Amino acid sequence: MTLIEPPQRCSPRTGLLLATAYGLTIANLYYCQPLLPQISRSIGPHAADHLIAVGQLGYVLALILIVPLGDIVPRRPLLAVLLCANAAALGLTAAARTTGLLLAAGSLIGLTAAAFVNTLIPYAATMAAPHERGRAVGTMLTGGLTGILLSRTVAGLVSQAVGWRALFTAAAISTLLLAVVLTRALPPAPPDLPVPYRSQLHATLRLAATHRLLRHRAFIGGCSFAAFGVFWSTAAFLLSEPPYGYGPARIGLLALAGAAGALTARPIGRAADRADRRRLTRTALVLGVASFAALWAGGHHLVWLLIGLFVMDTAIHATHLLNMSVVYGIDDARARLASVYMTGYTLGGIAGAALGPAAYTAGGWTATCLLGAALLAIALTATFNRTENP
Repeated sequence: MTLIEPPQRCSPRTGLLLATAYGLTIANLYYCQPLLPQISRSIGPHAADHLIAVGQLGYVLALILIVPLGDIVPRRPLLAVLLCANAAALGLTAAARTTGLLLAAGSLIGLTAAAFVNTLIPYAATMAAPHERGRAVGTMLTGGLTGILLSRTVAGLVSQAVGWRALFTAAAISTLLLAVVLTRALPPAPPDLPVPYRSQLHATLRLAATHRLLRHRAFIGGCSFAAFGVFWSTAAFLLSEPPYGYGPARIGLLALAGAAGALTARPIGRAADRADRRRLTRTALVLGVASFAALWAGGHHLVWLLIGLFVMDTAIHATHLLNMSVVYGIDDARARLASVYMTGYTLGGIAGAALGPAAYTAGGWTATCLLGAALLAIALTATFNRTENP
């Protein structure tokens, strides 16, 4: 099925705005991670224990049920509605006095943030010329990855100064302002595909069932994001114990090393437009496996931990970018592609976040690093599958 009309091309200014919107919105999903003990002390024992899990559940539901709307409804009003709903969920979190309300708000944050950012990336890919798609996706990922990594730093510093409720209130206000800015800045455009919602869901399922390259790249992405989840679900345990003994603010500052890795997304995106993407993917995954050796040495040496974190984030985000540059070239129905690919990618992250603490409990930091390296080695092995042409 073809597009209704050729999309408008994305100017550098619009691309920067979209990347900023991506970063600010995805950060809303990650603010809670270093704040779970503070939130529980405020609301009640163990109140926030499942806050990350319900956010991830909302994320997956959005990928399956909401993201496919991006092909069949006008994107500008859809993005505005999602941002307003996200702001409302952040406000509910700030006002929550019970565990039930906190978890309901957390699931809505995950749902709306996931729907927004995973509608935004296909939008940017659609507006880019085919030979510039990797660069466009790289610009988006630079904004998104910076938002993810700096969110932990901002959350730790702001909550320590004025409290976690003030942090979520400020996030709600900034998200509402972002909705106004995007509504004014983005050009109106008709939906890409003239099909009803039910048919769109069926088409998305058929795409997942029949397209081997899409499933292949989703598997590679899922394994790499699982390794990312293994590290970030256990790093706080390592850093809060000897020889480090860090508090929430200093743990949050560790994310700055990863944020430096996010700056490599744009040059990698440009390379993806010109070079062999499968070979680049292999190179990124080899670096990722090696990074866990440095992270293992970082169990007792901060310098090695920082080096390993920078290389790991660069490798995993490069793999994600390369995957998307391949996936979004498969078909014009890019919301369907995003729904399938990002569901596999996110499920991998959820699995990694669950397996990481279990590995840390069973075998300490050594077992954690072995698990992360093994997941990336599995992804590397998958790149030798003949699904992709050389």
